[in-house]
Amino acid sequence: MSNPRPRKQVSRDAKQSVPPTLSVTAMLGARYVPFIETMLQRAIPLVPRAPREVSIALVNDARMADLHLRFMNIPGPTDVLTFELDHDPAGRVTSGEVVVCVPEARRKAKELGHRVEHELLLYALHGILHLSGHDDRTTPAYRRMHRMEDKILETLGIGAVFASKENA
Repeated sequence: MSNPRPRKQVSRDAKQSVPPTLSVTAMLGARYVPFIETMLQRAIPLVPRAPREVSIALVNDARMADLHLRFMNIPGPTDVLTFELDHDPAGRVTSGEVVVCVPEARRKAKELGHRVEHELLLYALHGILHLSGHDDRTTPAYRRMHRMEDKILETLGIGAVFASKENA
């Protein structure tokens, strides 16, 4: 799960009282869009410092592999990539895009025995947490971030999706 460097920085003031703008598009897996939209509309308010605008793109292996190579210089697909698009004067992300690989979610969900839409939601939430300033590069930060994911998913009634990976 990766967080490439920001593409651009634009100053703007995000007002916390305004509900976030969320869009979900699908190159693949359009049937999952309503579930992802509904769950993320409920999840985003639970994320401290969440961006005001979030776009989620559900893509196939080829598109994800292209993005992974282009932005991370790593061949092959990955589960999720996060792109910071705009920032406020303090450097906080106000707008970002999360790209989620549907075939990777299908493979992982089958391996772990849970629903594909739960795996996709986990990836999208993971990206939103990256946009909110969370990192998973050190062991303590990794544990904190994934505990937060599972706590949010439990609050949504989904249950701990990431914890099931650690127990697999």
